[in-house]
Amino acid sequence: MSLRHIQKAAVQCLLSVEDGTNLRLALSCGKDLDASDKAAFLDISYGVQRFSGSLKAVLSVLLNKPVQDKTIDALLRVALYQLSYTQTPSYAVVNECVALSGKIHHGKFKNLANALLRRFLREKDTLLNQVKNNPNLPKWFEKRLYEDYPTDAQRMIQAALQHPPLTLRLNCRKTNRQNYAEILQKNNIAHTFLSDIAVCLQNPVKVSAIPHFLDGFVSVQDFGAMQAASILQPKDGERILDACAAPGGKTAHIMETADCDVTAVDIDANRLQKVQDNLQRLGFQAALKAANAANVDEWYNGQPFDAILADVPCSATGTIRRNPDIKWLRRADDAQKIADQQVVLLDKLWGCLKNGGRMLFATCSIFREENQEQVSHFLQRHKNACCVLEKQLLINEIQDGFYYALLQKN
Repeated sequence: MSLRHIQKAAVQCLLSVEDGTNLRLALSCGKDLDASDKAAFLDISYGVQRFSGSLKAVLSVLLNKPVQDKTIDALLRVALYQLSYTQTPSYAVVNECVALSGKIHHGKFKNLANALLRRFLREKDTLLNQVKNNPNLPKWFEKRLYEDYPTDAQRMIQAALQHPPLTLRLNCRKTNRQNYAEILQKNNIAHTFLSDIAVCLQNPVKVSAIPHFLDGFVSVQDFGAMQAASILQPKDGERILDACAAPGGKTAHIMETADCDVTAVDIDANRLQKVQDNLQRLGFQAALKAANAANVDEWYNGQPFDAILADVPCSATGTIRRNPDIKWLRRADDAQKIADQQVVLLDKLWGCLKNGGRMLFATCSIFREENQEQVSHFLQRHKNACCVLEKQLLINEIQDGFYYALLQKN
């Protein structure tokens, strides 16, 4: 393989996302690359999404008018990302980009690509300085952040441009902070503990290189996502439902915390298999149901649950650092549309909860329509409900954005 193949695959991935495909699915464009090339492909594919606003701004300065061909436009942004944010030799980036452009429309844009990239290299510092304050967000998204979080918006925007940290959750049934710290030290893995069960690796490593991962000592999970089990506080002997459970991180954490009877429901049978794989690695068993959680007749036996984790579908705007394509794929009215869809699911799940039980409403969103406003409307509909805890976690250096509301059934 070569740099040219990497660029070509990255362009295909970018075009696929811009046609509306989720980035994780679009990454299949690089399936034929070898391991070393795939790492570069992943960096480019995520990086172009992360810095898309800045790259487009630079391109607009360099061009007298927009390039009419989508493939050439994508290729130039891929090359600009490489020249701006990677250590790949600039001559190689330019040469391969120009060669690729020569294969499109009989080389119509070859001279343009060559001149544009060489001008960028001459004026690189000036051009990057011009766009350094670009939020790399759609205008409506940036406006929403400043409206809802005027004192935190800038910090969230900056945090969203960083690579997400690799955070591990310790399985307290198999290890503890002191024990696993010693294991990491023996393996010369630099780390920082965020809590007694959360450790952040200072340098990302492959999952296969995480000590005792296959033995179930730890799981990869965002620090914000780890808050769910501690808020729900599962107890020994309880019947607990995890609705919309895949890929199973929170399901497993519940079972690490207490000896409880867990039912995990997810609409996607393939993703539910990931729940099974996670539980098997950790040594747990749960009742897995492939069904739409809102269609309770398909999976519910009528025996009320002591506690429910309602980790409902949402806009996932709290994960834009980990999934940078989300900020470009979402539209301004998506949060309200998704919030409207959540209503049926929440009302159905509430009917599966015993009197005196608790339901943890959870999203990975930072938009109020799906969070605070959703809970407010829920409390208006259900007079036997009260909110005993509410927490909005914002995107920062150590975690994604999450919202939690613990609802008690009186």
